[in-house]
Amino acid sequence: MIRRQQQAVDRHQAGQLAETLALAFLKARGLTLLERNFRCRMGEIDLVMRDGASIVFVEVRLRSPGAYANAAESIDAHKQKRIVAAAGFYLAGRAESPCRFDCVLLEHAHNDSIRWIKSAFDA
Repeated sequence: MIRRQQQAVDRHQAGQLAETLALAFLKARGLTLLERNFRCRMGEIDLVMRDGASIVFVEVRLRSPGAYANAAESIDAHKQKRIVAAAGFYLAGRAESPCRFDCVLLEHAHNDSIRWIKSAFDA
């Protein structure tokens, strides 16, 4: 039981590190943070950012070697629907602006393993 709790804590810490690396990576490329870990009843969005006039909803995925699926494969249709629904909730009542869904993929928790996919999927 304790080992399982420790593994959950380790995964959470690794996820937070991946988000921090992704945030620094995107900021260095001119995006501005609007919100981190936006949560609603529809789901969660890791990073909500602005890129020029566009709002960018970013899913950050970290996968280690030997994982069942790589980082890109882990964002399946069900996960995409949850992100799109949460984005709709985020946008409700805000001024209309273009938006897109990006993914930042890390195969390891290091800067050198970051892959950014702009417009990774459509709403």
